[in-house]
Amino acid sequence: MTVIKRNGTEVPFDITKITEAVRKANETVEEKNRMTPTQILRIAERVQLSCMKMGRAPSVEEIQDLVEYQIMANGAYEVAKNYVTYRYTRSLARESNTTDEKILSLIECCNEEAKQENSNKNPVVNSTQRDYMAGEVSRDLTERVLLPADIVKAHREGIIHFHDMDYYAQHMHNCDLVNLEDMLQNGTVITGTLIERPHSFSTACNIATQIIAQVASNQYGGQSISLTHLAPFVEVSRQKIRKEVEAELAEIGANPSEDKISHIVETRLRSEIRRGVQTIQYQVVTLLTTNGQAPFITVFMYLGEARNEREKADLALIIEETLEQRYQGVKNESGAWVTPAFPKLIYVLEEDNVDEGTPYWYLTKLAAKCTARRMVPDYISEKKMLELKIDKNGEGHCYTCMGCRSFLTPYVDPATNQPKYYGRFNQGVVTLNLPDIALSSGGDVEKFWKIFDERLELCHRALMCRHNRLKGTVSDVAPILWQYGALARLKKGETIDKLLYGGYSTISLGYAGLYECVKYMTGRSHTDPEATPFALDIMERMNAACRGWKAQHNIDFSLYGTPIESTTYRFAKCLQRRFGVIKGITDKGYITNSYHVHVTEQIDAFTKLAFEAQFQHLSPGGAISYVEVPDMQDNLDAVLAVMRFIYDHIIYAELNTKSDYCQVCGWDGEIEIAEDNGKLIWKCPKCGNTDQSKMNVARRTCGYIGTQYWNQGRTQEIRDRVLHL
Repeated sequence: MTVIKRNGTEVPFDITKITEAVRKANETVEEKNRMTPTQILRIAERVQLSCMKMGRAPSVEEIQDLVEYQIMANGAYEVAKNYVTYRYTRSLARESNTTDEKILSLIECCNEEAKQENSNKNPVVNSTQRDYMAGEVSRDLTERVLLPADIVKAHREGIIHFHDMDYYAQHMHNCDLVNLEDMLQNGTVITGTLIERPHSFSTACNIATQIIAQVASNQYGGQSISLTHLAPFVEVSRQKIRKEVEAELAEIGANPSEDKISHIVETRLRSEIRRGVQTIQYQVVTLLTTNGQAPFITVFMYLGEARNEREKADLALIIEETLEQRYQGVKNESGAWVTPAFPKLIYVLEEDNVDEGTPYWYLTKLAAKCTARRMVPDYISEKKMLELKIDKNGEGHCYTCMGCRSFLTPYVDPATNQPKYYGRFNQGVVTLNLPDIALSSGGDVEKFWKIFDERLELCHRALMCRHNRLKGTVSDVAPILWQYGALARLKKGETIDKLLYGGYSTISLGYAGLYECVKYMTGRSHTDPEATPFALDIMERMNAACRGWKAQHNIDFSLYGTPIESTTYRFAKCLQRRFGVIKGITDKGYITNSYHVHVTEQIDAFTKLAFEAQFQHLSPGGAISYVEVPDMQDNLDAVLAVMRFIYDHIIYAELNTKSDYCQVCGWDGEIEIAEDNGKLIWKCPKCGNTDQSKMNVARRTCGYIGTQYWNQGRTQEIRDRVLHL
């Protein structure tokens, strides 16, 4: 069994440290109040047993909480008081400077929390370490100088989560929809170099990857692009290739039929599309941005965005090639085909492709085949989006999320009275810990709503801190974003303020642990018909708060179903520290993402999607649902059935399967999670390999695929997932 120290490093559990600490506290009291050596040993043994039952690596703070409890259980109140005083004194000493110690542990690659913070960052490489080091400095400045003390305290206690504190010191935003169309059609500037409108599809793809990398280095969240914006350049290449073919034929005196010429042109065009798509796939996978990871990029595939039938047919060619290449995967360092994390793909289910016999049904079948093997694409229902995403003109719209799940709200440009999505962004997120509200209320409903409103106001103030941090930002800080088309074309020296108001951008109130919250307050899962109304009341209350704040500030506050990748573990530890271990509520190393059905709950795929659909609608700032499935490569009809159900019932969903590879023995089945000395590890079922550097594991974390492993809480959550199909 191992222990996670305060600086994030992981060390073997040592029971003698507990006995020594208790012995020292014991010696500070009068002899008549002291415990016997046997009592001290029993305290240490009970603490050790409690840690082993956690099924994960406990933190030093958790162990000390257990020690306090056991001393009190022995009736040694004077010893307990002195032990608490000692802890407090040491805490004050540590508060003076913890940043240096954290940074040094990062450099030496022994910070376990940092290594597991982001499942797509390799913490060993210099670029990641540099980003983490800068993040520690930013976090330190934010907590000491930039944020109000009560917000910092609430964040530390896990009452709320102030996201991306490691970027807060800089004037950076969260995520966005890149206006690739504007940049390609009207030109852009990258690091001082003018990039004009490309003259071929392959060049357009190359420029797109440069834009992706630049955008990723100037914000900290996900970004999305649409393949529709590349589609016009297929026709540009077609005409260019036709001229070349005609010139070649004229040179040799050949006079083939028009059909033959067209066949040659289309064959060459297909080759260029293949090269262009390959550029995007491999550039995205191999690029490292300034924050030490591949760009967090989502590629949107929506036939309905095409402006005419010619463009739609060309877009279909790009989508087909994208799916084919993703189905193949990428080669790892040993030459085996594996599943990459990015780009994330989203495929829109629409009238032209959702049923057999529709013009683009073949693409839907290919998408199903790709999902069964590589976990992507994910699926958006055009039908449900047009029904639920209604703008002020009463028109429905279908558009992509920003990154994994963050959605913009419908917006009509007041200057043109036309809808606008590309070029917009999210200012940031603050998440509310719902189980903490429930536990703080002790199950009293009246007290619950009182605390709920107090916590909402705390989030409101924290979100205004995020907004005000961006307010006054000049466009010069990120020219690619604010001056050269990715998000705007502002003048040099102009502030971005006008983009922060009126609904152009959003700012998100996140929430986590709806299941645990409802379970504690009602004794039932929120899927139980008797408990569902309470869950929906919570959702309505948060939406009402967002509407009130929007009216007050003219800022588009929006409710967001938080993915909480690493925060799920932090929240769980904070709950255990504040309230102890409560069966079914705080007895795991994770809490449930947003509104999701608990990962251990037995429920079929269709019932799960239908149930969660109502919560997606109430999470306008972002949401995604999933179903956990076994290997479906030999049962594509079932995949297609789930996809059709998504089209009819829910805005946005995905299928989670497994896609692993052991570099030691070549096993390409599921790499399993096993327990080793109290710690969860990954283990090849064929050869027993547990060296993470010699295996490729891909798992859906919370809307996107992770490939660099996860903290103990998230690993436990992945292990606990049940199949829905």
